[in-house]
Amino acid sequence: MVLVAGIDSSTQSCKVLILEAATGKLVRSGRAGHPDGTEVDPNLWWRALEDAIADAGGLADVAAVSVAGQQHGMVLLDAAGEVIRPALLWNDTRSAGAASALVAEIGADALARRCGSVPVASITATKLRWVRDNEPGNAARVAAVTLPHDWLSWRLRGYGPGGSPLGPDLEALVTDRSDASGTGYFSPRENAYDLDLFETALGRPAREASTTAAEPERRIVLPRVAAPWEDIGAVHPALFEGVGDGAVRVGPGAGDNAAGALGLGAAAGDVVVSVGTSGTVFAVSAASAADPTGTVAGFSDASGAFLPIAVTLNAARVLSTMAEVLGVDFDGLATLALAAAPGSSGVVLLPWFEGERTPNLPEATASFHGLSIASSTRENFARAAIEGMLCGLAGGLDAITAMDVPVERILLIGGAVQNTAVQVVAGQVFDAPLVVPQPGEYVARGAAVQAAWVVDGRRPAWKVATVESPPADFRPEIRAQYRQAAFAR
Repeated sequence: MVLVAGIDSSTQSCKVLILEAATGKLVRSGRAGHPDGTEVDPNLWWRALEDAIADAGGLADVAAVSVAGQQHGMVLLDAAGEVIRPALLWNDTRSAGAASALVAEIGADALARRCGSVPVASITATKLRWVRDNEPGNAARVAAVTLPHDWLSWRLRGYGPGGSPLGPDLEALVTDRSDASGTGYFSPRENAYDLDLFETALGRPAREASTTAAEPERRIVLPRVAAPWEDIGAVHPALFEGVGDGAVRVGPGAGDNAAGALGLGAAAGDVVVSVGTSGTVFAVSAASAADPTGTVAGFSDASGAFLPIAVTLNAARVLSTMAEVLGVDFDGLATLALAAAPGSSGVVLLPWFEGERTPNLPEATASFHGLSIASSTRENFARAAIEGMLCGLAGGLDAITAMDVPVERILLIGGAVQNTAVQVVAGQVFDAPLVVPQPGEYVARGAAVQAAWVVDGRRPAWKVATVESPPADFRPEIRAQYRQAAFAR
């Protein structure tokens, strides 16, 4: 029996799944937590990865591993392979002004055409500009710019700062097209870095890593972009007990949403709506996307296709916040919400508690609308929280379908969608068939798909079980009153 491992290094934690390569059946798993915050020392991710692998029983009997990770996080390395400063994560909005500056300098249309996205505060390029403007000393030290997943893959193969088995070889850095496409300096359409955009962001030139590079001038190294099925090396035997030299191959890895699509087996016509810390709506598409409004980011996927995506900063925490305000748990929130009528008697929550990315309002705050003496009930507040969260995601779906991306069904994933009220309201907010797959760690599963692809040379077709198909009960008035409140705001 051949085993493969998939790793999900997310915002909150590191998860490791060990699966059968032939069937995708779970054999064992492990987990370790990550610290809170919008900037994190990447070395803490490495320690969590080590702990999660140990918790999963190690890698001694595993044939291949691949790492998926939170997108956009900016990991800056100096010439010795040392991390220069804590990584700025996707949810760090201090670079909102830098994003506006880049759009003003280059133009939204040009940016959408060149890198598939109009940069917002979450995108890596804006964080580079922020460092250039606010930490010039750090900017001057940068020898390589990596992302969370490719930095961890580099460490797995034995590279890193002093004390690492293979030392700080920056030319060994490797990423994949899905994660590279979220940087703001990579063209999904051309499948190549746009080095001029990188230089505009940080103010210094860059080049792609190469094992044969002979670079006379000092340029910043960007990870080489591997093919989706590529074997990029092996786990170094000195790092984990029982691992032989070259025995555990390493796949290219992916950004979290692209890995999630792989794990779900998503194909053309599928739209995935994920309700996690952030909310995401993404579809698998044969064509690249370029939205000059910035609502849709035209990312690449992890299979060779494309992944148009819209992201909201406020998702599951909208529900936890309102549950706390109302003094109930999630089940209690569902009971209250289902006791209210669709549309919450006109009460609308714009759930921008942490600013927002879709729409691009990083300084926004949440607000209730349509309140009256009669409508100000706990039941309406509970339902309005769920409706507001899902209407924000539905707005992202509208933007994706406006780019001629077909929608045949919607896959609802994330812990929050196990809530009965969320499923009921989703059937009223989305005008398409809904499916709730069996709960699982689909990002880690998608990374394991890559690992199996490396071992066998073919992408596996593992089955995904579904547990619910919420009834269709589309209520357009819910979306209409949400749009009216958002427009007024």
